[in-house]
Amino acid sequence: MNSMTPIPATARPGAAHSAPSGAGSTTPTDGAATRRVLRNTYALLSMTLLFSAAIAAASVAFQLPAPGILLTLGGYFGLLFAVYRFKNSGWALPAVFALTGFMGYSLGPVLAKSLALPGGAQVVTLALAATGATFLALSAWVLTTRRDFSFMGGFLFAGMVIALIAGLGAVFLQMPALGLAVAAMLALLSAGLILFETSRIVSGGQTNYVLATVGLYVSIFNLFTSLLSLFGFGSSDE
Repeated sequence: MNSMTPIPATARPGAAHSAPSGAGSTTPTDGAATRRVLRNTYALLSMTLLFSAAIAAASVAFQLPAPGILLTLGGYFGLLFAVYRFKNSGWALPAVFALTGFMGYSLGPVLAKSLALPGGAQVVTLALAATGATFLALSAWVLTTRRDFSFMGGFLFAGMVIALIAGLGAVFLQMPALGLAVAAMLALLSAGLILFETSRIVSGGQTNYVLATVGLYVSIFNLFTSLLSLFGFGSSDE
């Protein structure tokens, strides 16, 4: 089984990011403004996912070494800080692509290990398909029903903190069973965060499409890596 320490959620759930007009923000005073935030978020999310996938593929092709847990967390938090620091300036987009590119690089060695398993290509394909189907289904549900999932904020934040601590424990204590449990927990939390982040955009609680993009990207990233661990565990037992 390939385990990966979960990447923490990008923001404290429940905190609205209202900001002055800038590179990534807009003030949704009506439905048209909310649709604009949603459209910009999905456009940027598509570009970052493609960019991250290209970096991950290059990492696999050139057999780049894994960055290690400390560098992974340090790079993630450092670049995430840059995104928040420049969220309303022209540096916001470069910071987002730097963050998602780095996460794509960190994913490369995980993919390489998964591909080395018996039926590894099928495992990666299945995890990718399941992630895409889950994201599309959950997003469509929120956009169609307009349900408010803000009540999940505190639970999701607490769950991500627990998952991060447990994930670090699984890595340092070499406990595959705990890593598997963390992967299952992280998959459920990531699905919840997709509902939460999307409902914030729809309800006008999230006005900055840069932060909305990062929140959804990290949720998708965590969902994919957790499913990859779960499916890879099953494949390794065959």
